[in-house]
Amino acid sequence: MIPYNADNLKYARKNRKQRNATKQEGILWHTYLKKASYHFYRQYRVGDYILDFYCPKKHLAIELDGGQHYEDRAIAYDRERTEFLTERGISVLRFTNDDIDRSLYAVIDRIRKKIGEG
Repeated sequence: MIPYNADNLKYARKNRKQRNATKQEGILWHTYLKKASYHFYRQYRVGDYILDFYCPKKHLAIELDGGQHYEDRAIAYDRERTEFLTERGISVLRFTNDDIDRSLYAVIDRIRKKIGEG
C-alpha cells in the first residue's frame, strides 16, 4: 500500500458523495465501474493526491478531466501527478468529460481492455 496524506481524508469523503461528484464521474461510476469485475474505489488517496477512481488489483487510476485541466498550470500538475503514480507502479488512464459525454462506451471498452476484461 502506498502511503497517503491524511489531511486529504475529509476532502476525499466529501467528493465521494454523489452530490459532489461531477456529472461525468457519476455516469462512469454507475454505468460501469460500480459493477466492474474488479473493484474500483472512488476518490482514492495516494500520496498527496486524490484519484478519481482506482483499482488496486490492477494498479490502475482513472482520471476524468474537465476544461480546467487544459490550462498550463494544470497540465504541469497533471504531468507531475502522473509521474508520481507511474513511479509507484500505477497506470493512469485519462479521459475528458467530453469523452464521457460523447463516447462513453468507447471509454468503457478502453478500461475493460486495460484490466483484461475485453
